[in-house]
Amino acid sequence: MKTSVIYQEILLEGKAEGIAQGIAQGITQGIAQGEAQGLAKGEAKATRQIAINMLNDHISPDLVTKFTGLTLKQVQKLQQLSAKQSQNPKSPRAKRSAKPQ
Repeated sequence: MKTSVIYQEILLEGKAEGIAQGIAQGITQGIAQGEAQGLAKGEAKATRQIAINMLNDHISPDLVTKFTGLTLKQVQKLQQLSAKQSQNPKSPRAKRSAKPQ
C-alpha cells in the first residue's frame, strides 16, 4: 500500500513537471514565432513603402522591382494604389492620423 502511494506521488510530480516544461516551451516558441511574424510584416511594410517612394520619384517599375525584390505585379498594384491616394488626399488613413490640437 505504501509503495502505491509513493508511486502515485511520483507520477503526479512527473506529470506536473511535464506540464510546466510544456507550457514553458510553448510560451517560448509562441513568442519566437510572434516576433518572427511581426518582423516579417514590418519588413514587408517597409519594402512596400520604399517601392511607393521610388514610384513617387518617377523611378520605373522595372527598377523598383529590381531593388525591392517585389514582383512587377506587386509594384504595379502599389503604383495604382499610390495614384488613387494622391487623387483622393482625404483617405481614411489621413483622417485617422490627423489629431486635433
